Amino acid sequence: MADTILVPVDGSPLSKRAFEEALGDAESTVIAFHVIDPSDPGYSAPLDVDVSLEPLHGSSEWYEKAEQIADEIFEELTALADGTGVDVETETRRGDPARAIVEYAQDTDVDAIYVGSHGRSGETNLLLGSVAELVATRAPVSVTIVR
Repeated sequence: MADTILVPVDGSPLSKRAFEEALGDAESTVIAFHVIDPSDPGYSAPLDVDVSLEPLHGSSEWYEKAEQIADEIFEELTALADGTGVDVETETRRGDPARAIVEYAQDTDVDAIYVGSHGRSGETNLLLGSVAELVATRAPVSVTIVR
């Protein structure tokens, strides 16, 4: 059990599962943390989208839509916490997801991080590493990887 658990969320089923596990394990607070990645046009969209119909990447409209998606993710997760007795805080940052997660954990008083991982393998994973792997190796607190 941990008092405050940070959970990076992107709208995927695995990030939702990590959030649900954190709700069960947190003593008081779960922080739902969403990172808008300006280097990845589809990162802030949890579903496959036709980018030709989307706002121009990096435009103010694109950022507005990314913020709206974050708000929708937070609404769903906050509803999951109703009746659990656990406080839910939400936070959105812009930048590289792994770096933003680790920096937030370093700068705030969190006791653990729960992160969903797709468990991908192969050349791409070896060269770039997944967000979960980078967080697990760089975080200042314990990291639970949920699959």
